[in-house]
Formats: sequence, structure tokens, C-alpha cells
Amino acid sequence: MLNMLKTGLLLTGLTLILIWIGNLLGGQTGIIVALVFAAIMNLGSYWFSDKLVVAMSGAQPLSERDAPELYQMTREMCHRANMPMPRLYLIPDMQPNAFATGRNPQNGVVAVTQGLLQMMSYEEVKGVVAHELAHIKNRDTLIMAVAATIAGAVSALANMFYYTTLLFGSRDEDAPNPLAALALVIVAPIAAMIVQLAISRAREYEADKTGAEIAGTPVGLANALRKLEAAAQRVPNAHAQPATAHMYIVNPLRGGGVMALFSTHPPVQERVRRLEAMASGVRIA
Repeated sequence: MLNMLKTGLLLTGLTLILIWIGNLLGGQTGIIVALVFAAIMNLGSYWFSDKLVVAMSGAQPLSERDAPELYQMTREMCHRANMPMPRLYLIPDMQPNAFATGRNPQNGVVAVTQGLLQMMSYEEVKGVVAHELAHIKNRDTLIMAVAATIAGAVSALANMFYYTTLLFGSRDEDAPNPLAALALVIVAPIAAMIVQLAISRAREYEADKTGAEIAGTPVGLANALRKLEAAAQRVPNAHAQPATAHMYIVNPLRGGGVMALFSTHPPVQERVRRLEAMASGVRIA
């Protein structure tokens, strides 16, 4: 519940940044333009994001004949979670990882890598798939698509504001200073990105919790997360891209240090700690 509230507040913050830039761009008219622009981007993301992500990842449809155990496992967990069976895809990559996409539970997709199926135990694969089912059940794929498109709209409108100031500012004494407009171009997209990443981290915690409930135990997911993080440091992912990295259960692109501020995922150690607390019956906010 706390993570849902946090997500709502962060999405509200992103929207306010968008409205603020729209107001700077053209008052009430600018606000309307900003909201329409964001709505168009969100509709496009809603309908086409799953197809784009699947294509970008190199994933191919996985038949039940080729993965009967995975299908049976997924079907049983979907029944427990009272949700439709998603389409299953295989990513031909040896880094163990997985992601979910789809605009709603009826159009859900779970994609797993070849490395996940080969390197993880049955219980660990079950924990990972349960986490991805949780994303679909919680509609995180839609939430993150909305967050990403609003952040993209903020960046696009900030640039529009800057170039409008350069072109027409000299004709209007009340126009913003070009240096101030340039600062906005730099600061607004960074602020929007930080809020977007905070939303992503909150949804990961919630998916861990819901996924543990779907799997029936948090142990498999906790063990899998340890292995996934270690593998991500030593096994490259040939298909992952910065634009899709936030969708995977662990970040498939290596990085650390100051870049942790811009991480799409919470620290694995904290995720494991929370899951182990669940296994011990300790309540985590």
C-alpha cells in the first residue's frame, strides 16, 4: 500500500513538472498543449510498447512443446493469482534475466532468457516468473510506460521552450532569459528522469512482494536475485538496451558508483533483505 501511494505521488510530481513547463511555454494554452502531447505519447506507448520491447530484445515466441515445465509452472501461478496466462517468449541470451510487458493482464508477455532457464533451479525460475507475473497483475508495465512517456514529454517540451526563447525572446521584453531557458533544458529532464527511476524502484519492491505471494514463498526469488546480480556483472547481455533496462528483473547493464543515483532498480541486497524478512514473518513497510 505504501509503495502504491509513493508511486501515485511520484507520477503526480512528473505531471506537475510537465504542466509547469507547459505553462512557461505558453500559459494556459501551453498547459493544454503539454497535456495533449503527453496523452498522444501515452496512447502510442499503451498500444505499441509491448511489440517494440519484444522486438528490441530479440525475443521469440516460446511454445509449450519446447518448454512444458515453464508453461505448467506459469499456468499454476496464474491460477493462484487469478489472472490470464501471459504469452511466453525466449530471449536467446546467456545472461540470466527476464522481463514482463503488455498493456494489461489480457495482453501480458513474460520473456525469459536462455541463461535463466539453464542456470537457475526450478524454485528460482518460479520466483523470477512470479515476479514478472506480479508486474502484469499490478499493471506496472502500463505505469512505467506512462512514467517514461511523461518524462520524454518533459524533455521534448523543455527543448521546445529553449528554442522558442532563442527565436522569439529578443522580440518580447517579458520573455525568459536564454540562459535561464538553457538551465531549464538541463534541469527539467534530469528531475523528470530521477522521478521516473524512483517510480521504477518502488514498483520493483512491490513486484517482489506480490511475486513472493504468487509463488507461495519468497525464498526462490531471494536466491534467484543473488545469482542474477552476480551473473549480470560477468555475463554480458547482447540484446538489452538503456531504453529497456528498467523492465528486466535486475539491471542487465553493468554500472555503479555515482550512477547508482540513476539506477532503475533498488539494491539487490535490500530486495533480498525484504524477502527474507517476509520468509521470517517480519512486516516490511
